[in-house]
Amino acid sequence: MTDLAIWADRLTKRYGDTLAADGIDLAITRGAFFGLLGPNGAGKTSTVHMLSTLIRPTSGQARVAGYPVLTRGLDVRRNIGVVFQDPALDRTLTVAENLRFAGMLHGLSRAEIRQRSEALLELFGLNEHRDRLVESLSGGMRRALDIARGMIHRPQVLFLDEPTTGLDLPNRRAIWRHIARLRAEHGVTVLLTTHYLEEAVDCDEVAFLHAGRLVRSGRPRELIESLGRYVIEVETDAPGRVAADLAPRLGDALIEGNCVHFRSDDEPGEWAMLQQELAGAVRAVRWRRPNLNDVFLWVNHSAASRREAA
Repeated sequence: MTDLAIWADRLTKRYGDTLAADGIDLAITRGAFFGLLGPNGAGKTSTVHMLSTLIRPTSGQARVAGYPVLTRGLDVRRNIGVVFQDPALDRTLTVAENLRFAGMLHGLSRAEIRQRSEALLELFGLNEHRDRLVESLSGGMRRALDIARGMIHRPQVLFLDEPTTGLDLPNRRAIWRHIARLRAEHGVTVLLTTHYLEEAVDCDEVAFLHAGRLVRSGRPRELIESLGRYVIEVETDAPGRVAADLAPRLGDALIEGNCVHFRSDDEPGEWAMLQQELAGAVRAVRWRRPNLNDVFLWVNHSAASRREAA
């Protein structure tokens, strides 16, 4: 277990009759980039809060940075950084002052704070903005500073809970460039939760949560390949009927609004004929290569189907 940065065994959190996290098992190696994915209410944030000692598990056990979260919480907190969905910055202080304050909270010396602040300001492209008040920064700059603040004490593990929510695409890409450099230069283990599935493609491994349970995990590219060569999208006003009519030929269907999704390894030569075969019930037929968002949809579809059948 010495090579694991995060380990969890049957980690569970219950709020009354609601299971926010139901028997989560994790084994994340040191230096890995791990994505914890799932819809709202799936249990992502509850899991992160248990691993970062913010809430106590109802049952189960976990170790983070080599320390048990139940009995060595202070040691865990000394070795982790946490970036929440809502910034933890003081908007009335400057960029440099926020880093200085964070360093003081972690008991760093003035020399350590100065040295580490300089390195982080350079790493996150904030050097020219060091004397600006946080309230004057753009959303992307504030998020970059928030992550830098979480790294001032050089933690072994960094938890990023929806770090790019509310940012536009250029700022989101900038944040991920910073994080890539952070991992390359410091070897930090990163656990990410996100709604933007394309951000998780570069993870070493991802795990999908559904209704508090871990239902699928693996390397993103392998999970995408497991869906098949193509995703077929059939746009129709009668999705239930079209799904039933095409299932014998194309297999299990996933209905999303007025679109029916199928998976196939066959070449798309004759798929366009489906529009003629279904006599006007189909408005359009499209096919494309699958992506991680398709994995997300199919994993939740399968999990929901199993819950209904149980």
